[in-house]
Amino acid sequence: MMLEPSIDSLQKQIKSKYTLVTLSARRARELKQGSAPMISHSTSHQQVGVALEEIRDGKLTYIEADEIQERTETT
Repeated sequence: MMLEPSIDSLQKQIKSKYTLVTLSARRARELKQGSAPMISHSTSHQQVGVALEEIRDGKLTYIEADEIQERTETT
């Protein structure tokens, strides 16, 4: 069974497959624990699929550790 959207298509937004998989797994865990989806209509019935759709729609992103450190150093 293939997940949609595909990881390859999502790499246009998040270049690293490792980051993409980690981000979607963490978000899927949040959804499983009762967090509300950030999209109104999902085609997926699984939490990982919902997380991938949130990434595709730009609702779920991440900040690299280097950027966080730079932000805290400038304030």
